Amino acid sequence: MATAAETAVMRRAITLAARGLGATSPNPVVGCVILDASGEVAGEGFHQRAGGPHAEIHALREAGERARGGTAFVTLEPCNHTGRTGPCAQALTEAGVRRVVYAVSDPNPQATGGADTLRAAGVQVEQGLLADEAEAGNTAWLTSVRLGRPYVLWKYAATLDGRIAAADATSRWITSPEARADVHRLRAEADAVVVGSGTARADDPQLGVRGVEGVTQPLRVVVDTDATAVRPGARVLDGTAPTLVAVADGAEAGHLPAESVLRLPRAADGQGLDIGALLAALHGRGIRSVLLEGGPVLAGAFVAAGAVDTVVGYLAPVLLGAGPPALADAGISTISQALRLDVTETVRIGPDLRITAVPVPARKGN
Repeated sequence: MATAAETAVMRRAITLAARGLGATSPNPVVGCVILDASGEVAGEGFHQRAGGPHAEIHALREAGERARGGTAFVTLEPCNHTGRTGPCAQALTEAGVRRVVYAVSDPNPQATGGADTLRAAGVQVEQGLLADEAEAGNTAWLTSVRLGRPYVLWKYAATLDGRIAAADATSRWITSPEARADVHRLRAEADAVVVGSGTARADDPQLGVRGVEGVTQPLRVVVDTDATAVRPGARVLDGTAPTLVAVADGAEAGHLPAESVLRLPRAADGQGLDIGALLAALHGRGIRSVLLEGGPVLAGAFVAAGAVDTVVGYLAPVLLGAGPPALADAGISTISQALRLDVTETVRIGPDLRITAVPVPARKGN
């Protein structure tokens, strides 16, 4: 059983891992802390960017010879393959690390097996310390590996009575500056930001991250089925970040930059694009996490497709009484089909409330 000191060290590794959010895809976020033989911290590291050294390598470089006979605490099972970098299991063995404690097993079939390699080399290996916390910090990547599609976080901002705009379509601003700043944090942690044609027409959004230092700008994606919402000069086509405009096969898109056009099949009902095909195309481009920002029609399509992994709602203490709701038709016609959610966090953001929730499996008989 881990000691309180060891638990604190793993929690430090989880904190380090979070520094890589938004910059490591298609790789996971990973943190590592190495203690020397006497139990003192010798080195720390986290995976900073795809193609760069992994967390273990950064920590080993900082530890130097002090790693020999020491213990490495890693949030994810050390990798066992050679890609753009070498296998971390081998690097730990060669450095003379005596013991490795990792939180979560690597589900990637190309990289798994690091624990077995370490054991075969005589290294003591333990797994599971703070596994739930480490999994939560790496949920986007783990979801993408397990499901073969990007993790999707749907974010919306609404009044207390669930309206995202007034009856005359005005919506600036329902939520506070503090809540809007928090949304930029979500953007900074995502690989791609996705909006629909309604949002593109109404708001002409730029979709870049502002107010976050050292950020890797996410890919901007507009789902514009008939290629009528994004026009030349749209802010989403500026040079802030790369952009894709997803359009239906056969749609006339000659007015858009050719490199920005992503052609996809229409949904089976002919309304909008096939959400599974969209996510598959993004996954194929190395996108492992998506921030779905709207609007309600696109959000409904994602919910109907079973492709929303987390919901983050910013609720403002405001009442409108009329106006569009946060979620349009999601294929739910009766209460027994309702998508039930488990609230995992509630936080006050300025005058607003941020609620985070995840879908729970439907219970038989409900």
